[in-house]
Amino acid sequence: MSGIWGWDLLIGVVVALLVAWLALIATLAIVRPRGGLPREALRLLPDVLRLVRRLAADRNLPRGVRVRLVLLLAYLACPIDVVPDFIPVLGYADDAIIVVAVLRSVVRRAGPQAVRRHWPGTEDGFAALVRLAGLGKPPAVG
Repeated sequence: MSGIWGWDLLIGVVVALLVAWLALIATLAIVRPRGGLPREALRLLPDVLRLVRRLAADRNLPRGVRVRLVLLLAYLACPIDVVPDFIPVLGYADDAIIVVAVLRSVVRRAGPQAVRRHWPGTEDGFAALVRLAGLGKPPAVG
């Protein structure tokens, strides 16, 4: 290509990252939520952020779960995203996918009761969270 080994390596890495990024954008465009789900997810956002903070502070949860939650909060606070937030629909999709993955991990390790115990919102909001995140059947309030 350029004849200089270092430049060829740099160009190859940049092209590979660009192709991977474009593949991620295409995947998010294909699997993006349709209908009222994005609106419902945005409505739950403040409660989900409080939930993640409360779960991260719960000393009764396993350390690995709390570490994941703290890393999630750091990722959400970071201004640099895989997909910039100004891109309609897709901009927040990467954040939502990561939140869902972490919450599913928390439910697998700590149980749905931990998520239910720390949920700061309404019962309808919790049912919507369970449906949106695919957490299974909502645990009974007890």
